[in-house]
Amino acid sequence: MNKSDLIDEVATVVGTKKTAQKVIDSVFLSIRQSLKNEIGVTITGFGTFRVHKKPARMGRNPRTGSTIEIKARNVAKFIPGKALKIALNPNNEPN
Repeated sequence: MNKSDLIDEVATVVGTKKTAQKVIDSVFLSIRQSLKNEIGVTITGFGTFRVHKKPARMGRNPRTGSTIEIKARNVAKFIPGKALKIALNPNNEPN
């Protein structure tokens, strides 16, 4: 499912594609802004988005074999919630 498929699904509930697109864009913007400000986002029954800080490290250029510095960066991580784990694996208890 991509973003336009998601908009189509939400449109069946809210009525119009235009409204659904505004809702989806608003949700994504809110999540993006929270993560940008290093604030985690927890959606009960679904999961948690968090910012993970990756430290700078030394790497190797695979083409030349030379050592390069990989800069520190932030990445978004998603941790699925218990309800999502159960939905994906109904016969197994989540860890």
